[in-house]
Amino acid sequence: NWVILLQQNKPTPAFPPFGGTYFNRPTGRCCDGRLIVDFFGTASLKLQSTQKLGLPLVPPYFRDANCSNCRKFRKGVNFAVVGATALDNAYLARKGIMNELTNVSLGVQLGLLKTLLPSLCSSSSGKYLQMLLFLPNNQKSCNEFLNNSLILMGEIGGNEFNLAFVQGISSEVIGGLVPEVIKAISAAIEELIELGAMTFVVPGTIPLGCLPVLLTRFRTSNKQAYDRYGCLIWLNDFAHYYNEYLKKELESMRRLHPRINIIYADYYQASMPLYLSPRSFGFKSTLTACCGGEGPYNVNVTLSCGDPGTKSCDDPSSYVNWDGAHFTDEAHRVISNGLLDGSCTIPRFEFPSCAS
Repeated sequence: NWVILLQQNKPTPAFPPFGGTYFNRPTGRCCDGRLIVDFFGTASLKLQSTQKLGLPLVPPYFRDANCSNCRKFRKGVNFAVVGATALDNAYLARKGIMNELTNVSLGVQLGLLKTLLPSLCSSSSGKYLQMLLFLPNNQKSCNEFLNNSLILMGEIGGNEFNLAFVQGISSEVIGGLVPEVIKAISAAIEELIELGAMTFVVPGTIPLGCLPVLLTRFRTSNKQAYDRYGCLIWLNDFAHYYNEYLKKELESMRRLHPRINIIYADYYQASMPLYLSPRSFGFKSTLTACCGGEGPYNVNVTLSCGDPGTKSCDDPSSYVNWDGAHFTDEAHRVISNGLLDGSCTIPRFEFPSCAS
């Protein structure tokens, strides 16, 4: 979606080395290959039943925003945009946070879904729709359509914090963003519930203190600032704080809506094995970006992967991190396993086969 929106000035994910591992071409994903949502549908994951979801890759909404061919969205539509935030840019600007990546926020994405929904409800539905939404066949109304859908809410909300950290925003302001971000997420869920949605997967944030871009930004000679794996303790503590706040909000929503399935996807817990026992997954580098510029973490904050002066590693599958801020295809595969087998979700949730 991001690449489509920036046709006149395409960003680096539109060019090699992005996409080279799996697709053999750039796809606009900030990765060498697939994202977590791609693995939900297409990867052969080690689920307890050894089954595949058997779903296609989800097409981006902005590829056909006018819905000239809505048929392509019957099996899925993805509203995700690189840099999208839970809070809108005007609110962030008032806090001193500038988002130059996109003006698409969660509210914009929700509005796009509501605009598209009637076209999808009036047509014969496919197997899944993505906000992410996973759908059965033969739904007649929008309410029924959403009743039988699985909505994946992001990951949304993390970009506010990454932008704020990199831009040197005070800890007081950043801490104050947490309840506002979670309020925006819960409000979007409430609105979707009113439309008929009944099942949500809501991701938390990842171990921020292990991201090469933030390790570079906050590099210090104080060894006490790092844990035994080389991650910054205070940033991971912040991620814990955010995730606990989100989990409490989701628990409150479950009590308010006992018939609604609200699943917390613990991206933090699913990511930690990458750092705790990397060699058991075949990783040789955990904190160094595969594609980047220079320094101990191979990150140059003035350059992006793909810019002149950067280079990509020979074997991305041996790296946890792709470009300083995003995981590699292989890391996404490992994380997806922990989500899809239910070991990193609250309550435990095993994805059913959608291929039958």
